[in-house]
Formats: sequence, C-alpha cells, structure tokens
Amino acid sequence: MRSKLAIFTKSMIDVFFYFGIAVLVSVPWVIRMAGKQIPVFERYYWQMVVVFIVSGILALAIFYELRKMFNTVLKEDPFVMENVQSLKKMGFYSFLIAGVSVVRLLFAITPAVLVIILVFTIAGLFSLVLSQVFKQAVIYKEENDLTI
Repeated sequence: MRSKLAIFTKSMIDVFFYFGIAVLVSVPWVIRMAGKQIPVFERYYWQMVVVFIVSGILALAIFYELRKMFNTVLKEDPFVMENVQSLKKMGFYSFLIAGVSVVRLLFAITPAVLVIILVFTIAGLFSLVLSQVFKQAVIYKEENDLTI
C-alpha cells in the first residue's frame, strides 16, 4: 500500500523539479537585478550567471534522480540497482555543486557559500554511502527471491 507520505514527497519533488526549471531560466535576469543591490553580482555578472546555471542544472539532475527513485518507492520496489546508480549519480552531482561553489569563492567569500560547500560535500558522501547500503539490500533481495 502506497503511503500518503511517499505520495506527498513525490509530489513535492515534482513541484521542486519544475519550479527549478523556471528558476534556472530566470537566472540571468535575477543576477542582473541582484547586481543593483549587491555590487559583486554586477562586477562578476557573467561568472555568477555561469556558476548559478551550472549549479542549477546539477540540482535539477539530483531532483531528476530523486523522481526516478520515488517512482520505485511508489511501486513498492525500491531495492533495485537503478536506485543504486541514482544514488551514485546524486553523490557525484553533489560533489560537482560543491566544486562549482568553490569556484564562486574566487569572486566573493561569504558564509553562505562556505555552508553550501559543506552541505553538498556531506550530501555527496551520504549519497555514496547510501548507494552501498542499497546495493547490499538489492543483493540480499535478489538472493532471497531466488530462494523462494
């Protein structure tokens, strides 16, 4: 039986994914407007646009993988190798976001950027460890399926 929490979470991930596309498209205009208030955004306009677009694409890739994973949760079959691969990809994308954020430090060192680097590094590590846990669960499940 599909849980209401899983359905709600999948719906929220879908909303964030599509909202993220809209935000990504608006990045050049948002950075231009932010430049009127924050001089570093005006001074490094193109660099900031590139950093935020690359980070946004990677964040959308993470949401895409989460959407795929939640489809298996809703089918009540989450322990599949596709989810192991999705977790590995999400870990890789998280490390890339942290790396892109390190590049942003060249233009402006702020506490927020340092927090983003830390959060996405931890998220990357967590995703890779979780992929190993899922891989072991898939192996046990497949062995169990063969026994029955």
